[in-house]
Amino acid sequence: MNLNRRSLLQALISTGLLLAGGMAMAKPIVLGFAQVGAESEWRSANTQSIKEAAPAAGITLKFSDAQQKQENQIKAIRSYIAQKVDVIAFSPVVESGWETVLREAKAAKIPVILTDRAVDVKDDSLYATFIGSDFVAEGRKAGKWLLDNYKGKGDVNIVELQGTVGSAPAIDRKKGFEEVIKGDARYKIIRSQTGDFTRAKGKEVMEAFLKAEGNKINVLYAHNDDMAIGAIQAIEDAGLKPGKDIIIISIDAVKGAFEAMIAGKLNVTIECNPQLGPQLMDAAKKVVAGEALPKRIETIEGIFPMETAAKVFPSRKY
Repeated sequence: MNLNRRSLLQALISTGLLLAGGMAMAKPIVLGFAQVGAESEWRSANTQSIKEAAPAAGITLKFSDAQQKQENQIKAIRSYIAQKVDVIAFSPVVESGWETVLREAKAAKIPVILTDRAVDVKDDSLYATFIGSDFVAEGRKAGKWLLDNYKGKGDVNIVELQGTVGSAPAIDRKKGFEEVIKGDARYKIIRSQTGDFTRAKGKEVMEAFLKAEGNKINVLYAHNDDMAIGAIQAIEDAGLKPGKDIIIISIDAVKGAFEAMIAGKLNVTIECNPQLGPQLMDAAKKVVAGEALPKRIETIEGIFPMETAAKVFPSRKY
């Protein structure tokens, strides 16, 4: 073998395009993922799913935690563009404000995949696909469960713990819930405030609701389980029984919610599946290969009332 040919083969091996035995090998896909943060039990499970799915799929993952700040996500996406990754994926903190950075990714010919949360952009060619839940449907499920299962008479006073202001799940879960309950004039949302998807904030806001409304509150609708769990503590501190004195409906279906239901403190949780890792890796491979993806890839989810919690809990993975 002449020197030039030997040098070329060594270069191919070092770049991952050729195995030492001479077999051709595709260079691993590099995926840059910009996560929202670690604000909830759901988000932690989502991160774990992505981190486990990448190596299992033979994908190199570059991961960043935005600590719930949009500017940190934009900075991470620009860093991935500069590094010339093959695919960028992220779960946007809020819906708006992404046009500029997504155009930068498109100009660099790097496809973008949205996970869990959508963006509000005029040009939907700025992203390849969105993988995640139908948040409006989740809100509708919560509202329908309430209408079907509430046993009290007279007006039904509801307080609402919203998710992060401007985020897709907060906007859509509120919309879906209100769509359903507006059909019955008895059901009224008397207080609604963000709890930012965290337990600490959920507890703090619920304390304020209880001080303002006291025993008038019949139902708590929380946009995620973590806020509901924080609110449960506030309700107990006020000398009331969560799940009895105040009916509690939440969304996510994480293990903490099942524990609360088993203890009789939470009435129902609507599932929002965080295990998006395998779907994301599959989509990344397809988009790099030039395959067309559907604009929306939905996850399959259920509803878990208190009565089923003990039976279902052992099989839960998050």
